[in-house]
Amino acid sequence: MAGTLYLVPTPIGNLGDISSRMTDALNEADFIAAEDTRVSLKLLNHLGIRKPLVSYYRHNVETSGPAIVNRLLEGESCALVTDAGTPAISDPGEDLVRLCAEAGIPVVAIPGPCALVTALAISGLPTGRFTFEGFLATNKKNRRAHLDALRGETRTMIFYEAPHKLCATLSDLQETFGPQRRVALCRELTKFHEEVRRTTLGEACAWYRENPPRGEFVLVVEGAEAPEEAASLTLEEGAARVRQLQETQGLRLKDAARQVAQESGLPKNELYQAALARKGAEA
Repeated sequence: MAGTLYLVPTPIGNLGDISSRMTDALNEADFIAAEDTRVSLKLLNHLGIRKPLVSYYRHNVETSGPAIVNRLLEGESCALVTDAGTPAISDPGEDLVRLCAEAGIPVVAIPGPCALVTALAISGLPTGRFTFEGFLATNKKNRRAHLDALRGETRTMIFYEAPHKLCATLSDLQETFGPQRRVALCRELTKFHEEVRRTTLGEACAWYRENPPRGEFVLVVEGAEAPEEAASLTLEEGAARVRQLQETQGLRLKDAARQVAQESGLPKNELYQAALARKGAEA
């Protein structure tokens, strides 16, 4: 009979967030698969748990994943942990879960710490519908393509970011969504220096240019105006909205027309021509 894969969350900063169920799962597992065995060993020492550790991280999933599955098929149980947070969420653990599902191995997820949910809950932004976008690509072209695809996204958006990339990411977010778009920047969640800055993208860019960011960030960004709220726009009102986006967000006429078309359902080419005529009349 196959063993069980347990997805065991670990604290994202505060060791007091370890639950008795998380501790029990680590105690009862035959072995523990860890993103970084050195980090996990510190946690196990804190809990007084001694278990065999195997390495499972992004660059060894093709070899380590099948090896873990084989042990599970032989009847052993495994606790999968990451350095911080919930395994399989923006994490190579999703590949291991897929392998287990394909092999008919039971997978049990234990609720616990998760940075994206924690940040969303305290952001002050709508929480009913949201999309988790993880880390943006380091390649500028891929990063811009990712953000361009989110221009009309009405759900609250959640991103992870490292301090050394924060200013560049905020600049790209501002260019894509405009300086007035609301954002909550959640830093060092659950730790001693936890901070939540609720502001706009434009103000966030200015603040962190003068105040170098420190610690890991979760960015919670307000979604776009829902299309149904803009669907009643006339062509004239749509053209005015295009001009507004040009003036307040610095968008090109073509890009502003595309965004308003996505929001309102009005034809992009007609919006472009109407806004062009309006621009000429204003000159």
